[in-house]
Amino acid sequence: MPENKALDATLAQARERMQKGLESLKRELATLRAGRAHPGLVEHLKVEYYGVPTPLNQVASIAVPEAQLLLIQPWDKGAMGSILKAIQKSDLGLNPQSDGASIRLVIPPLTEERRREMVRQAHKRTEEGRVALRNIRRDALEELRRMAREKTASEDEENRAKEQLQKITDSFIASGDELGRAKEAEIMEV
Repeated sequence: MPENKALDATLAQARERMQKGLESLKRELATLRAGRAHPGLVEHLKVEYYGVPTPLNQVASIAVPEAQLLLIQPWDKGAMGSILKAIQKSDLGLNPQSDGASIRLVIPPLTEERRREMVRQAHKRTEEGRVALRNIRRDALEELRRMAREKTASEDEENRAKEQLQKITDSFIASGDELGRAKEAEIMEV
């Protein structure tokens, strides 16, 4: 049976977009504070650097010398004020301490109430990830239907491709759910 390269390309494109969606979810979940210090908490913060909003990890090194401490060392000392401002404006609720050469961020232990709020945020972001994956599936389904209407794919090929697309989607959604559950467990861990 001849294979349909257009259908294969549509499925490959959907898989690639879903992989990017999953990576985006992973980055989103990494920004949630779990009571432990890790660079993912702050590396995404936008710092005003010479008039250009720049991610913090591009203007400073971020180290974790202790479990409850982040050490941020700007490569350009002139960026210190912008970095402090970006941290204070963020929704992290952390108070940066500067010694002129570096910034120390002490990560306080989370209260039970704050942990529950973080779990809700993790759940919300996981659901947003699922919706994004379903939207990618919907776009691919529309493309498969278009190919069937234009007779570039037979009905059987279209149905097989739809089944494959659903399997791909299910596996990515399961992976996203697993990321969400792992983050929720990490947040609730005392």
